Amino acid sequence: MASNPRLSDESCKMNAPMSSVQDSRQSEVLQVRKVVAYELVSLDGVAESPDGFFTDWDDAMDANLGAVIAAQDSVILGRRTYDEWAEFWPDSEIEPFATFINGVTKYVATSMPLDREWANTTDVDGELVEFVRDLRNQPGADIGVHASISVAQALLAAGVVDELRLVIAPTIVGSGRRLLDRLPAIRLEPIRSTTSPTGYLLVDYRIVR
Repeated sequence: MASNPRLSDESCKMNAPMSSVQDSRQSEVLQVRKVVAYELVSLDGVAESPDGFFTDWDDAMDANLGAVIAAQDSVILGRRTYDEWAEFWPDSEIEPFATFINGVTKYVATSMPLDREWANTTDVDGELVEFVRDLRNQPGADIGVHASISVAQALLAAGVVDELRLVIAPTIVGSGRRLLDRLPAIRLEPIRSTTSPTGYLLVDYRIVR
């Protein structure tokens, strides 16, 4: 009779040295969540008002965004982004992002009370970087940063971001807030790079520490 692979696996676990089992469990406990910053930028690095220069969204970009958000169960937003998005996204049918952002847990970096209601939203309790560091050590999936230029810059500067995922438009905007301005030196390891059918560059980096 052929052996059952699942039973064989369980038998191996039962017969494994206790130290190996403990090491495995300890590794699971010590594992921290990833902070992933997803940003839309122009070729010259402008991240402000991307609606003005992202004009040809295609299926490859949709699939890329879908893969990013599928791995996230919470997001960090800046106050300006929150105010704009809380007005737009609750009534939006633009998928896959509408369902995600309306349902996901949202933490807003702000010093003032939130004056708009949006499901699953709370303000950040205390200093942003320390809040995110603590959140990384709690059980859960990836933590996303979307838009929110100041938040992304603060977390990048503090070394809290684990991955930077950029969608780069084939456009030189010339003016506007740039994502990577005034940051310290940061080493990046490329994970993936591809070009969408409409010419947008999809680039994923891992932060090297």
